Amino acid sequence: MNIIVLNCGSSSIKFQLWDMAQNKVLSVGVAEKVGLKGSFVKLEKEDGTKVMFEGEIVDHVSGIEYILGIITSEKHGALKSLSQIDAAGHRVAHGGEFFQKSAFIDAKALANIEKCAELAPLHNPANIMGIKAMEQLLPGIKQVAVFDTAFHQTMPDYSFMYAIPYSLYKKYQIRRYGFHGTSHSYISKRACELLNVDIASQKIITCHIGNGASVCAIEGGKSIDTSMGFTPVEGLIMGTRTGDLDIGAVSFIMDKEELKLSSVNTIFNKQSGLLGVSGVSSDMRDIQDAAWERKEERAILSLEMYYHRIRKYIGAYTAVMGGVDTLIFAGGIGENGPVHRKRICETLGYLGIELDPSKNDGMYGKEMIISTPESKVKVMVIPTNEELVIAQDTLEIVKNM
Repeated sequence: MNIIVLNCGSSSIKFQLWDMAQNKVLSVGVAEKVGLKGSFVKLEKEDGTKVMFEGEIVDHVSGIEYILGIITSEKHGALKSLSQIDAAGHRVAHGGEFFQKSAFIDAKALANIEKCAELAPLHNPANIMGIKAMEQLLPGIKQVAVFDTAFHQTMPDYSFMYAIPYSLYKKYQIRRYGFHGTSHSYISKRACELLNVDIASQKIITCHIGNGASVCAIEGGKSIDTSMGFTPVEGLIMGTRTGDLDIGAVSFIMDKEELKLSSVNTIFNKQSGLLGVSGVSSDMRDIQDAAWERKEERAILSLEMYYHRIRKYIGAYTAVMGGVDTLIFAGGIGENGPVHRKRICETLGYLGIELDPSKNDGMYGKEMIISTPESKVKVMVIPTNEELVIAQDTLEIVKNM
């Protein structure tokens, strides 16, 4: 079965074409600047060849049509015709309380995804455009939605509830949802496969740390707590997001700066985090240079804050689960930042964590145990693969229909 995986943003369309019979990617790429000037599609073929196509992409329908044309073209295509695409799997940001797992997209499911749009106004509308575009271009194609929030629907109520009037939760579903669920699910299962242990018996803490970042406590294969909340702003310090912030500080800033809500959202989502503290960049590589090479105080401070917040969540989740068997790093920084992994773990010796420098140092983007054999907690790096999960869930749902 050939499955196309789509991750539609407001002005981008990421895609992968999977041959599930051979469990391999045939094509991967992205359409950028959808609806803007200078739009283009980048494609990487199965043999690693990279190609760029420039041209006007006015909306998601034309963008996906462009992508479908490329992957079935004689020169650059992996398929001979569109009839060889058996199903489409979509990354959908928010499933609210409607979806506890991935779902076949029928009229009812699409209506519920649309109801969640107000919970994820920057993401769900774009995801919906991708779903509708595929239905328009390939009428009748089977489609599956895989939700960033679904994995965290196993959190108990005392974990996901906020201490606000209960009536507000019931009226507006204001609660902690968590995100990056597909990643947390994948890396925890993959780690247990490599360790040859039953996930049902394990206490695992997963750290998905990139420009967006979250930590998850997984007990018996289920998410019981995670750092992101009602929105992806809560929790860790991120590239441009504040992470945890006293609501009193929000109202104080609004009053003093005479700001509207839209301006406040921009500050805390796009101008804060590592960028806001360092004054350098939201890119960890730029901050590293500023902190380690140029010794800039604010860049150094931003890194110390970053490490501290991650350590705090690891400690909290160890307490919540009454211990931890495995600590996993994933995401762009988690997978490619040996120094950052070292700094995060250096105060966790009380948990029995002991990194092996010969394994951690210089280790980039590979599956590996980076703790010593004597370490009481296994510390691992597992590159995440959310697209594979989307393809697998799509296959499982479609073949059982």
